[in-house]
Amino acid sequence: MSSSSSNQPILKVENLVKSFPILGGLFSREVASVKAVSGVSFELKKGETLGLVGESGCGKSTLGRTIIRLLEPTSGKIYFEGKDITNLEGPELRILRRKMQIIFQDPFASLNPRMTVGAIIEEPLEIHGLFPNPKDRIERIKQLVDMVGLRFEHLQRYPHEFSGGQRQRIGIARALAVEPELIVCDEPVSALDVSIQAQVINLLMELQKKLNLTYIFIAHDLKVVEHVSNRVAVMYLGKIAELADSMELYKNPQHPYTQALLSAIPFPDPRHKEDRIILTGDVPSPMNPPNGCYFHPRCPKVMEKCNSQIPELKETISGHETSCLLY
Repeated sequence: MSSSSSNQPILKVENLVKSFPILGGLFSREVASVKAVSGVSFELKKGETLGLVGESGCGKSTLGRTIIRLLEPTSGKIYFEGKDITNLEGPELRILRRKMQIIFQDPFASLNPRMTVGAIIEEPLEIHGLFPNPKDRIERIKQLVDMVGLRFEHLQRYPHEFSGGQRQRIGIARALAVEPELIVCDEPVSALDVSIQAQVINLLMELQKKLNLTYIFIAHDLKVVEHVSNRVAVMYLGKIAELADSMELYKNPQHPYTQALLSAIPFPDPRHKEDRIILTGDVPSPMNPPNGCYFHPRCPKVMEKCNSQIPELKETISGHETSCLLY
C-alpha cells in the first residue's frame, strides 16, 4: 500500500454513466437499457490504491473498464493527469493506452494460447513501438519476467504449461511492459488458490512501491481489499454507496449496506462474537431499479422518505462520503 504526497489527482471521474442497450422487436430497436454504472464520481491520487467492492453485478468491472476506455462511457467525464480523455480517439487514444493498463480476472482466458510467453509480453512493445532495437527489446522482456518472479527459460513456453499463479504473473508482466501509470486490477486473485493469492498480492504491492504505480483494485474479498487499499469505495447497483480511507471505513462503516458486508467477514477466532446483518431479498435488476434509494427494498434501517428521495454521495465526516438519507 503506497500513498502520494501530491494533491493533484492522477484520475478524476465525474458523474460517469455506462448503459447497455437491450434490443428487441422486429427491427432490433432499443427497448430498454441496463445502467451498469450510474453517476459515479471520485478522485485518485498518484501512487494510491482505491479498492472497489460490492456484490456480483454491482458494476465494479464495468466501471474499471470504462475508466480506461475499454468500454465507451454513455455520459460523464474522465480526466487523466488533468486531461479530459472521455472522447479520445485514434492516435490520442493509443497514446493513452500506454499509461492505463488492466490485469484481468482469469489469467488463462486473457492469454493467447497460441503465443509463447515471450511473444505475449513482446506484443505491447511492438504495438506501441517501444524498444525498436531487438537487443534492447530482449533485455526489456528479461527485465519484466525477472520483475514478476519468472525465469528466462519460461519465455519459450505456452500459457497452458503454467499454473494459475504463474499465468497471472505473465499477465502482470504484460501490463507492466509499456510502463503504465494506472493499472486496473480486475479481481486479479479471485481465480487463484488461496495459497497463491497472497504471493500475487504481495507482488502487486512490491511493484507499486518500486514503480510508483496507481491501482484500482476490484475484489469480492473484503479482507484483501482492506490489506491493499488506501481508500475503499463500496458499490451497489452501479452507484457508490460509501467512500472512505480503508482504516476509517472498516472501523466506522456508515452505510447500512457496508455494515452488512463487513458483518459477513468470517473471523478465525470462535470467541469473536458479532451479530451478522442478514439482508433480505435479492439485488434489484439494473434494468428496472427501485425508486428513491436503490438499497431501500433490502435496508434494515429503511425510512419512509427512502422510497422516493435519492440520496447523494456527500461527506458526512472529514474524508468519509456516504450516500444515505440517515445522514
